[in-house]
Amino acid sequence: MSGAAAPCTVRLARDPADLEACFALRKEVFRHEQGIAEDIDLDGRDGDALQVLAVAEDGTPLGTGRLLHGPGAADVTGGDPRVGALGRLAVRSAARGLGIGAALVRGIEDAARAAGLGAVDLHAQTHALGFYERLGYTAYGEEFLDAGIPHRSMRREL
Repeated sequence: MSGAAAPCTVRLARDPADLEACFALRKEVFRHEQGIAEDIDLDGRDGDALQVLAVAEDGTPLGTGRLLHGPGAADVTGGDPRVGALGRLAVRSAARGLGIGAALVRGIEDAARAAGLGAVDLHAQTHALGFYERLGYTAYGEEFLDAGIPHRSMRREL
């Protein structure tokens, strides 16, 4: 997994240091920047998720995201076993606009393919719909609030 267009490497977070970096990035972006409560971010599903980490050449963590599938993803995927749920996509503010988010999405999609999944669903904050549409995702359903922030459901067939 690597982000060719972005100045980073994207990898599965398997060791404790990588996982710690993922959670630190989420804390920085979701809790500090967006004011999302810790119990909403840390929803108890991280143990079942594949965590993905983007790092700069010098090893600095730049962004993270996760992939859920199976029963833990049912609220996003409608329980479809062939669909994974992309979530908790977070890019450090200083690294935004460099292609890090797109590299993370592609890395998560690679992980979904490797897991035998045929599609990826997500709940996008409405301000990010255009970003996901450029990556091939299609919005469906009505707008809804999650953590007090407007969202739409989106899907991309792999």
